[in-house]
Amino acid sequence: MSGGGLTILDGTQLRSINPVLPNTYTTDAIISGAELVKIADDQISSSFYNFSLPEYIKSDAVKRVNLDSVTQLDKQQAESKLCEYIFAIADELKDDPVIVSVLDGKSLCIFLEDEDDFAMLAENLFTDLDVEDTGKITKSETRNALLHMGVEMGVPPFSEFTHINDILKKHGAEGDEELGQAQFAELLQLVLQELADALAEKPIVIIQNVKIINGSKLRKQLNNLIEKVSQDIDVSKDKKWCGRKQGNSSRKTGHKLVFSDVDKNGKNDYELGKDDFRALVKDILENFAQQLDTNPVFHGLDC
Repeated sequence: MSGGGLTILDGTQLRSINPVLPNTYTTDAIISGAELVKIADDQISSSFYNFSLPEYIKSDAVKRVNLDSVTQLDKQQAESKLCEYIFAIADELKDDPVIVSVLDGKSLCIFLEDEDDFAMLAENLFTDLDVEDTGKITKSETRNALLHMGVEMGVPPFSEFTHINDILKKHGAEGDEELGQAQFAELLQLVLQELADALAEKPIVIIQNVKIINGSKLRKQLNNLIEKVSQDIDVSKDKKWCGRKQGNSSRKTGHKLVFSDVDKNGKNDYELGKDDFRALVKDILENFAQQLDTNPVFHGLDC
């Protein structure tokens, strides 16, 4: 995980941890389902920079292992269920990965360690903020400079990291005193260096508005998709289906590689009964899932 870049939480990280109950629980302890979920969530969070997973992931995992809040478990049962729950979380993340940015100061350090890169950054920010082209901006514009940089450059939202306000105040980045470009660059350097140090000590994790379509998710819905395709296809009266019809459709959607792998003996025209048709669709979707394993599709939720 590195600052500013996208990190995929797909459950891989969780499969390497060793879930254990805290030492405070004695051999005769009785542990509720709610307590166990809290213990598990704390252990998961500690492996993700104290980041808490979305509630829908945790809720679906609870359903997978049939664990409700009022369940009462002895210590041995709780230890077993703890492992089940954490691996269920891993499975949920495999099917529906979460995309995050880990802001740990590394991105900021890259700018600060290269004089040319930092000079260009400071110049571009100054130009953007000097809207009246006077060659001067106020100290308070340093806050807007950080907002311009944003998560993409390793600066967390002010709402997620309120310590930024203390850093700005400490370095006098407030008020209406005017600065030239060189003075602004000096002030910005001090602010970014302290911000990088603070994030290195306590990283911030930001969920990105991005989803992944991968093979695991497709396989999870395989049977429903086959049934839907079966119902949607215009089947003739004798329940036969023409291979060319779906083959041509595939070319329109650009999935030639998927369909070429399952083409029946290289023939362009052939008829299938319902069972053969379902088997063919299953092969097509499985091939598609394998390609999504290799090249998952990313899409923004607000696209």
